[in-house]
Amino acid sequence: MASAAHHAATLDAAAPTADLGRRMAALITPLVEGEGFMTTRLPGVELFTSCHGQPRTPLIYDPCLIVVAQGGKVGYLEDRIIHYGAGNYLIQALPLPFECETLASPEQPLLGVMVRLDRVMLGELARALPTTRGDDESPSPMAAVPMNPAMGDNVLRLLECLHDPLLADTLGGGRIREVIFEALRGPQGNSLRRLIRESGKYAQIADALAFLHQHYTQPLTVDALARQVNMSASHFHHHFKHTTRLAPMQYLKRLRLLKARALLGQHQHSVSRAANTVGYQSASQFSRDYKRYFGVPPVSERRRPALG
Repeated sequence: MASAAHHAATLDAAAPTADLGRRMAALITPLVEGEGFMTTRLPGVELFTSCHGQPRTPLIYDPCLIVVAQGGKVGYLEDRIIHYGAGNYLIQALPLPFECETLASPEQPLLGVMVRLDRVMLGELARALPTTRGDDESPSPMAAVPMNPAMGDNVLRLLECLHDPLLADTLGGGRIREVIFEALRGPQGNSLRRLIRESGKYAQIADALAFLHQHYTQPLTVDALARQVNMSASHFHHHFKHTTRLAPMQYLKRLRLLKARALLGQHQHSVSRAANTVGYQSASQFSRDYKRYFGVPPVSERRRPALG
């Protein structure tokens, strides 16, 4: 009897999630075609779709919130496995290189929406929230969070306005803020609130990552990055690795390789030009690093379709 009651409770809990996913999918489907990410009328809001499953592949997201309405994704961040599909959403507070597997098929394509996170907006919204005890805990910069009814309603409202140009132009910004505000109040809100603190190692590493992403094509050292955020080299190295799970120069190498992969996928760069564009001094070293990281030589990637 106990197991039967537990099974019934599980089905009851899953029903609203399945209905929410169907409603989101119905709103997204008419707005997407092809494969990959698509811009919308709202800056910072993109829709994505795929009819094909993808094996584990390295990628990087800018800070964002990702909601999957149909299909699923599995993220692999060093020793962590992160499942995000219908029923939860992904908070990517910092741009971390990770591996991602896509679960999709022509009958059940992947469908979702991505909302980019802006630190200015986060700061404006976070000021309305009281400080909680959890704000002193070490945050996880990437995690899947259960979808509560308030977040589900806010995402539906955001998707609905994408179907009406007038509504998108007049109220779209407010609906983005509703989604971000709910994320700030949610279980992973600490990772976002800590981004906009004026002090603290987490915010300093976020600043270092922002600087690194702006200057990754230039020669960079640990000492230079540490000075940028007013930390000693040893403390910077320790906190950077604790936060991103990568040493600073290892992160820089992966970022350059991921940027080069995007360039090669555009079919407009030769291997040597892509290497030079992302900051490599040696094309042969670039090719060795590329094959070691992605498992294939860079020349073969020029025929790969781009998909996040």
